Amino acid sequence: MVFSGVPFLFVFLPVTFLLYSLLSLVPVQALRQRLQNGLLVVCSLLFYAYGEPVYVILMVASVFVNYLLTIWMDRSHGRQKKVLLAVDVICNLLVIGIFKYAGFIMTQVNTIFHCKFIVPQIPLPIGISFFTFQVMSYCIDVYRGDAKAATNYGRLLLYVSFFPQLIAGPIVKYKDVERFISSRQQSWDEAAIGLRRFIFGLSKKLFLANSCGSVADAMFALTAAETTAASAWLGGLCYLFQIYFDFSGYSDMAIGLGHMFGFTFLENFDHPYCSCSIREFWRRWHISLSTWFKEYLYIPLGGNRNGKLRTMRNKWIVFFCTGLWHGAAWTFVLWGLLHGAAIVLEELLDVPKRNIPKPIGWAYTTLVALFAFVLFRAESLGQGADMMAAMLGFGGSFGKISLAASQAISTALTPYAICMITLAGLFAFPVLPKLTERLKRQEKIAGAAAPLSYIAALVLLALCCMEVASATYNPFIYFRF
Repeated sequence: MVFSGVPFLFVFLPVTFLLYSLLSLVPVQALRQRLQNGLLVVCSLLFYAYGEPVYVILMVASVFVNYLLTIWMDRSHGRQKKVLLAVDVICNLLVIGIFKYAGFIMTQVNTIFHCKFIVPQIPLPIGISFFTFQVMSYCIDVYRGDAKAATNYGRLLLYVSFFPQLIAGPIVKYKDVERFISSRQQSWDEAAIGLRRFIFGLSKKLFLANSCGSVADAMFALTAAETTAASAWLGGLCYLFQIYFDFSGYSDMAIGLGHMFGFTFLENFDHPYCSCSIREFWRRWHISLSTWFKEYLYIPLGGNRNGKLRTMRNKWIVFFCTGLWHGAAWTFVLWGLLHGAAIVLEELLDVPKRNIPKPIGWAYTTLVALFAFVLFRAESLGQGADMMAAMLGFGGSFGKISLAASQAISTALTPYAICMITLAGLFAFPVLPKLTERLKRQEKIAGAAAPLSYIAALVLLALCCMEVASATYNPFIYFRF
């Protein structure tokens, strides 16, 4: 079940929110909280089971194993505590390794050593990368003493399975939401703010991401012989917008849903395409993931404490793992290594101290992100290389004429698509936040800003409902993660 689908929008969410709101009428706070938590656990498991009826057992079992190990860990000291942490981390990595990487690893072994081992065809559980990393962060925080071990299995299960962030993030730390699980109040003002945020995120997904995605798909569907410079640049730019508005849209929806049920999640995107360096890009892009790798991999490896060579090594390792986290394919790995190379180069050149003009820094960062995302989107390294070669003009692609490419461009670039791509280019920058801030400073209209935003949200909701009911193109790109 996905946030932008009919079952979620018209059945699951209204029913869940109605039942949750009815339980808020229970007068005894402790009983009310237990009942609401229980409802959210049941609904979250049903949400996941709608698409993964078998793998919901895997998630429940994974949480139970981590629950037992962390209780044991919390009562242990010294070497025993370290052994329990190692066992916990290995168990979690085995789960994600078997289901996500077993086929990829066996394929590489067969290719390198000319073997004929059977390649396991294991369906990928949706969201396994997200919920595995969440539960690992919980265990490591318990080991470090940054979080208390949950003594109630239901609360830990709610933390991991809570449907707003289960299948597409953001990656939430237990210590950041523990207080909301233990005690929270449902506020209608907060629910309204959450619903508005959800609608804005849904609009990003349905109108901007899907429109850009349909154009990108058409361009990436061309063969190498058919691809021209124009089609390659159009495909790359549209995918650049698609993945941002899809991912940030889902994060907006998750944050909004959290508010509706009394939870506050941290922001996950901060207009990354404004960045003037790749380092800044990663401070703004998928913040929860970059924070996870920083706290649980980069710093334990030594961070930047042991000289430049080891710092660069640590960054390469982090970005290799970041790429691999996204998927079991060399395209993802190379995407991560390209970002790692750019950050290491910035480190060597000491970019922050060179006062590079912002337009130059922005152009460089955008081009690196664009070419890296071409690899990220490509079905193979060969397709990625062909697309980038066309973008750079190799093989005479700048003057190349392709009937297939011309037809694909003319078919994909409808007036509606052009309008949405233009809006995507505009809203990739902090236009709305700056406009809102400016309106708040105007005393005469400051009071009207909030009501107008809710009116706009209601109009967008009506348009979203019509779009969901009629649209045939509504991809869920997180199946690959």
